[in-house]
Amino acid sequence: MQKQLKQKNWFIPLSVLTLCVGLSACGDNDSPNTTQATIPKLSPAVGTNLKGACADLQGFQYANTSITSASLETAGSLKVAGQDIAAHCRIIGYMYSRVSPVDGQSYQIGFEMRLPLDWNGRFLYQGNGGTDGNIATATGQVGSGGPLTNALHDGFAVISSDAGHNASQNPLFGLDPQARIDYGYGAITKLTPMAKNLIQAAYGKLPDRSYAGGTSNGGRHAMMAATRLADQYDGILASTPGFHLPRAAAAQLYTAQQLRRVATDENDLSTALTLSERKLLAQSILNQCDGLDGIADGLVQDVEGCRRAFDIHRDVPVCAVERDGSCLSTEQLDVLANIYRGPVNATGEALYATQPFDPGLLGSNWASWKFDSSVGTARDPVAVGIIFQVPPNPDVMLNSRQFAFNFNFDVDYAKLSATNETYQESAMSFMIPPNELNLDQLHQHGGKMIVVQGTADGVFSVDDTQNWYDKLLQKYQNNASGNAPSFVRFFRVPGMNHSRGGIATDQFDALKALVNWVEYGQAPDQIIAGARGEGNASGQVNTELPADWSATRTRPLCPYPLIARYNGQGDSEQAQNFSCKL
Repeated sequence: MQKQLKQKNWFIPLSVLTLCVGLSACGDNDSPNTTQATIPKLSPAVGTNLKGACADLQGFQYANTSITSASLETAGSLKVAGQDIAAHCRIIGYMYSRVSPVDGQSYQIGFEMRLPLDWNGRFLYQGNGGTDGNIATATGQVGSGGPLTNALHDGFAVISSDAGHNASQNPLFGLDPQARIDYGYGAITKLTPMAKNLIQAAYGKLPDRSYAGGTSNGGRHAMMAATRLADQYDGILASTPGFHLPRAAAAQLYTAQQLRRVATDENDLSTALTLSERKLLAQSILNQCDGLDGIADGLVQDVEGCRRAFDIHRDVPVCAVERDGSCLSTEQLDVLANIYRGPVNATGEALYATQPFDPGLLGSNWASWKFDSSVGTARDPVAVGIIFQVPPNPDVMLNSRQFAFNFNFDVDYAKLSATNETYQESAMSFMIPPNELNLDQLHQHGGKMIVVQGTADGVFSVDDTQNWYDKLLQKYQNNASGNAPSFVRFFRVPGMNHSRGGIATDQFDALKALVNWVEYGQAPDQIIAGARGEGNASGQVNTELPADWSATRTRPLCPYPLIARYNGQGDSEQAQNFSCKL
């Protein structure tokens, strides 16, 4: 058995430490050893112009597909960061229209494609978030806060879909077994070949390079593309991926149950941990962990060091009598320790993942997920009770709060893996990538993958993603054609909440980094991220940033397990004065 370095409630496999030594050596190219030559080098995409008129594409024919409109969108009809997006064709249509034999509802996979008149030769599948049901504008914005560009602006052809149901059917589409599957993986599987054929009809050739990206549930869709459609995509960008979404949603119900124990009003779970108490907790974490990366700057870069340095029972002031915002009660500390440990059943079996303590818990996004979404009718209880469990229980809509409070982790949790005659595929099958550690097909044809997630994500634990990547490192550590960092890299964003926001430098362009890696062999040794302070070019200012941060603060996001450490000199507000190290 491989030796491991044990630390409090976590492990770093020695294989991780071995692999990371050579990781930075992959920066100029992705060939850390000579055997890597067996993996093909993918050439850059070559652009071309649209052939014919936009309106002609309304006559596009493909099995089970209807095009309802094809129209020219003039330059400036869409903008990003104040910049005009160039003229493009907007195609609207749907696939696989049907009436469900189970709930009698009409379903179809609705989609929108936007095709630049001046195309760069690339295709992007845009995975959307939440429970889907809306066809988000197909701009190809697939991660980070306050985008300064997007895939459409950069010349990609982009598709967006509703994943097989419309918003009026949320969450009751979970009553239909096929709608569940389309939400999980069916939509991207059906849309991908159709979209490529439509691109060929528009430009006279298939895309040279294809990418799949998204945030949250869209990140999970990207993980699906990396496994189920690995031969169809060259680059995968999974931002904040909820790729174990059923487990994460159930963990939210556990969070609600724990918070209820210390809430002064169970109808307002924020009373379990008030803003002043969250500020106290965040400061207690900073007191122990802020300087571990070489500079006290309000960010905890050294996530692993902080696990050793911070103990919630030891390092947070305990109330002698009443809660007054300057301390936490013993019961509050126990509740928080349980939440950050994750749900367990009666035998003590861990049912999800741990979470790292991070001062980003001050973010309103973090609070919304913990206090509201964990009991709300639009989020986790209805997802678990109607979309994920077998059999579904539509009565959850009547009182989602009580469903969350009464969810039994010894009895109800098993329903996420259950099937019956009607629902022959469980949520743990249709929502999760099959054999999630097998990326051989993506790797062997030269594909690359970037995964990005905030360390203060309030719903999908960054530790869950990190656990997956640790296993990936071990699987590919002796691979003859290259170890895991040669084609997959994982970046943590300190302080960032779910997808964006929090106390973080959350503005970055991981798609550009992915294209440079896939097509030009430039492996990302870091991705520069900025704070969205006053005057940010995106027009989307992060109002929760500390007052003592520079509005233009930057930091390098480092490929795990490396972290950004201050070099000891130079302006600490600038990324150039930090290096990615152990």
